[in-house]
Amino acid sequence: MNYSDFIKFYPDFPIKGVNFVDIIPFIQDKELFRNLCNDLAAMCDAPNVAAPEARGFLFGAGMLYADTPIRNLIPLRKKGKLPFAEGDLVQVEIMKEYGPDHVYFRRSDLAAGVPEGGVLEVTFFDDILATGGTARGLAQGLNMQKVVIDGKTYPVKVKDFVFLVEIDDLPGRSKLEEIAPVKSLIHVTEG
Repeated sequence: MNYSDFIKFYPDFPIKGVNFVDIIPFIQDKELFRNLCNDLAAMCDAPNVAAPEARGFLFGAGMLYADTPIRNLIPLRKKGKLPFAEGDLVQVEIMKEYGPDHVYFRRSDLAAGVPEGGVLEVTFFDDILATGGTARGLAQGLNMQKVVIDGKTYPVKVKDFVFLVEIDDLPGRSKLEEIAPVKSLIHVTEG
């Protein structure tokens, strides 16, 4: 199946100079969505998937149903979207295409994960790889964490990055490959 046939592009949205990649058509067809989530899940090398809102959630949650080792979804959210207990919330500064921002995750969501060996491995998943600022900042924040599961401490390690769409003529891949391997299902160019 040629997934790129389903993508729509909107120039100068949300601001002039940005070409918006619309992946909403993938959630408008049950079979297409199921196939896409299965293919994305097969690309993930870790049983824990960290996905930023909102579009990362759409596919990250669908990957939990795939016949793969994925067992846990770690939500990465904007300010004020995650309820938290004292000391549970981690704030990470990221650099988006539009400027700086902050994203949050909970240590307890990491601790709900599945460790392998002596490490809690995570696949970072998002819908679009453009400049790589969001993924890079969050991967660095995740890699600084240690979680306790059943009395044992595990360092967190982003094992790989998986994207639905990669914009090949932007520098995102090169920024992320310094951290972990990068895989993308669909490749497009800005031009």
